[in-house]
Amino acid sequence: PFSFAAIFIEGKRSEMTSILKGILISAPAPGRLEVHAPGYLVLEDGVVQGVYDALPQALASAPITDYGDRLIMQSFADMHLHAPQYPMLGMGMDLPLLDWLNTYTFPTEARFADLDYARRVYRRLATDLITNGTTRVCMFSSLHTEATWILMEELERAGVTGFVGKVNMDRNGLPGILQETTEQSISETLRWLDGCRFDHIKPIITPRFTPSCTDELMAALGRIARDRGLYVQSHLSENRGEIAWVRELHPDCPQYWESYDKFGLWKDHTVMAHCVHSDERERQAIKDHGVVVVHCGDSNVNICSGICPVRRMVNEGLWVTLGSDIAGGAQLPMYKVITMSIRTSKARRVTDEQHPEFLTVAEGYYLGTTSGHKYFGAGEGFAVGDKLHAVVIDDGDFPEAAHPLNVEERFERAIYMTHRHNIVSVWSDGREVVRR
Repeated sequence: PFSFAAIFIEGKRSEMTSILKGILISAPAPGRLEVHAPGYLVLEDGVVQGVYDALPQALASAPITDYGDRLIMQSFADMHLHAPQYPMLGMGMDLPLLDWLNTYTFPTEARFADLDYARRVYRRLATDLITNGTTRVCMFSSLHTEATWILMEELERAGVTGFVGKVNMDRNGLPGILQETTEQSISETLRWLDGCRFDHIKPIITPRFTPSCTDELMAALGRIARDRGLYVQSHLSENRGEIAWVRELHPDCPQYWESYDKFGLWKDHTVMAHCVHSDERERQAIKDHGVVVVHCGDSNVNICSGICPVRRMVNEGLWVTLGSDIAGGAQLPMYKVITMSIRTSKARRVTDEQHPEFLTVAEGYYLGTTSGHKYFGAGEGFAVGDKLHAVVIDDGDFPEAAHPLNVEERFERAIYMTHRHNIVSVWSDGREVVRR
């Protein structure tokens, strides 16, 4: 049995006013922190009612959980990861994208026809996500319907919320091992959707990427997304070889994004991972259509896809979020993903003299928290009316600094130096789901 199971507080929800006291840090806007040191976070049945520096007299008798000098911060949103790739974390990192897929990814994903194996892997993944403070996800499963339901069940059990997609692929996979017929892909998608009855995990349409799906399948997925009012997630312009391949498959599409657009899959709230090589025209199409970029800095470097111009995208007003992209990315905790995103933006600064800016820590935190949470309808920072998504971080075992630290310095160290054991409480959708 996995040792973290005992920390879950399944189904527990307060039905009264409760108050959390500690050092409150949130990101209400890019590059801006809102700090209350100390502060009071007032909840009613898990919903934020207010954030105060001094507790109103009317709330003097409400129960308080006092975290003392600990940091109460927004939890993390991982907007792109592949659940069935978790077993191959840290493998094949010297291969380019398309070779990596054929050598490691597809054979690994094929294992999820074994439902016992799927249950073991997905239970561990769900536990690792929530105990590292990731409370919202936008996630790929494999093409297996039953295994996708298991993934959704395990995320629900652990307290993770968000979207999961059954992957669609009817070409360029491993025929007979990891590839559907067009008819199977469509019918299994409908069967999967009809079986999705979860409170906190919802379905999202998931063509793996353009080369994995025939025109007939893409058109069907566009119709399903439209008819059922579903969001869409996929990949875009990750690798130059991939872009050239899409151009061969769709000679009528001058750019990669148009291979989604012509089938009704390019629309408001469509999630596109990577966008490393999206030029000015493609970035404008992203902005104009309300498409969400998921920057996956660790993965882009590991697989040598390139260094995404994330700073430029933010400056241009694109909706940018962050993703671990396991297993292209080798780090599941989002605090590590945030720091990698900052580092890659600094690397881009070195190679792109026209754009000398890089992501600051506060900006990286915004992208890894508020920007992702907004996809699920949340407001800015600890917004009144939102169900609480938060982590409590105990930084007491960090190395003693040479001078007394202000809150901003403690926050920066928390982003760069946190480990799972430092996260002593996790709130997801208004529920405390982890307590140490």
